[in-house]
Amino acid sequence: MPIVSRIRTIPDYPKKGIMFRDITTLIKDPVGFRIMIDQLATRYSDIKIDKVVGIESRGFIIGAPLAHLLGAGFVPIRKKGKLPAETVGRDYALEYGVDRLEIHIDAIAPGDTVLLVDDLIATGGTAEAAAGLVNEVGGKIVECAFVIDLPELGGSKRLLKLGHKVFSLCRFEGE
Repeated sequence: MPIVSRIRTIPDYPKKGIMFRDITTLIKDPVGFRIMIDQLATRYSDIKIDKVVGIESRGFIIGAPLAHLLGAGFVPIRKKGKLPAETVGRDYALEYGVDRLEIHIDAIAPGDTVLLVDDLIATGGTAEAAAGLVNEVGGKIVECAFVIDLPELGGSKRLLKLGHKVFSLCRFEGE
């Protein structure tokens, strides 16, 4: 059974007209969770990955077990003020304002190969900010990987235009 069948769609959440793709139904299912992580691990098993970087917060759920299977370290990118040591940060636009992501300045060694992961790519603003932080601290992004792509929102194209490779396990188009 494909993982897409384990992803719940919630209409009109968080506001009318939005079809929210909820991975909690996928990650609560031990078979679905294993399939998701194994599919990602298989894709990257022959590629040297020094660090898997997960974007707060669902990227942590995916990134940590993936890093374990790949024999890589795990690095969290968090919202402003959540990391205890010295950080660098980057602002990104929200629908109604601006937010900020941060990474520890010593989380990635210069030249480390990095796999950037999150649950979903929509408009790409958060992923673009995270990728910028990885680059700023010296990491070399191998690919940006997502469980879900919402291609009509343009996030994957946005990352591709910046020179990043993009992969997703499933796509929801025109829904």
